[in-house]
Amino acid sequence: MRPDTPAENVDHAAEAARLERTAGLYPEDAEALLLRAAAHLELSGDRPAATKLYDRLLSSGTSVPLDNPPLVRALKASNLWEYDHEAEARAIIDGVRAASPRDPAPWVIVAEALESHDELEAAHETFTEGARLLLTDVPEPPYSTHPLLYGRHRVRRMLGLAHDEWDTLADTLHSMPISLDELHDPKRVWSLGSDNPADLEAEISRLRAELGAYREALSRPFPVAMLHWPADELAELIEAYPSLSSEYPSYDDHLASIEAALRELASSGTANLGVVPGTVPSYEAFAASEGASPADPILLPQYATTLAARGLAVAWPPQRGASCWCGSGRTYGECHGEDVAGGR
Repeated sequence: MRPDTPAENVDHAAEAARLERTAGLYPEDAEALLLRAAAHLELSGDRPAATKLYDRLLSSGTSVPLDNPPLVRALKASNLWEYDHEAEARAIIDGVRAASPRDPAPWVIVAEALESHDELEAAHETFTEGARLLLTDVPEPPYSTHPLLYGRHRVRRMLGLAHDEWDTLADTLHSMPISLDELHDPKRVWSLGSDNPADLEAEISRLRAELGAYREALSRPFPVAMLHWPADELAELIEAYPSLSSEYPSYDDHLASIEAALRELASSGTANLGVVPGTVPSYEAFAASEGASPADPILLPQYATTLAARGLAVAWPPQRGASCWCGSGRTYGECHGEDVAGGR
């Protein structure tokens, strides 16, 4: 269940509790699961409980390193400000900015927190700092950085600033039917008080387009994920369960079959494709939970689906310029996407 599911369709408190229990079963995924639980708690209105989860993650980071501490701090700051802990929130935001994270998400979260509390100048500075750090001399902005540019564009429109090169880039990246300039027009709010049905109808169209953009960004589950065994894990798997060698004749064949299967699924119209990495210990634990033998090949797709449901899949195909899914260290266009890079 995603946190953006309408409240009437989900008991957010119960979903948070379920995710906490799941985090106990899969401690290696606790960070992602507890962040989702905290999001549900925020939506349920229990913001102090959400803060406790963020604190729990940050304190556990001393024994089990977090994948993204700035993201946890940014989310904590945004949440704190929403229930009148402004001073603490500002201090955390200053710390996130000073840390200069290389992930765009913390920049976007703290900038939007500032923006939502009418700190437009500070929000603009934060969006710009993040963009300067992550996008300077980058030939094409990765998908994950698009919200930085869109947020910066929105705040600059509210401040009445003239377009600059990054605003133009944001306009270029935006693919919805209604332009960013129209979506971010500060005068839009006045149309909501208009008695003219045409004004209201136009605003509804704009809101639908904006909602579509948010849904596209949020709807990132991977119902179809291909299982990828890194080379050392595949060698360990075959050594422990030789009968699986018929599924994986060689590592190169394994990689080629993943890419071929993904392309075939994409050509058939299947959306939301991904690749999920497996490890022998977690596979053995999964087999034990199913009361089955790890040597049974029928478990492999079930294992992949379970990992994907825990948020471990990465999107396929990678964005242009992004690293290949296989872990080679080369870009996708130079690796498994080489023969299609020119057409993407």
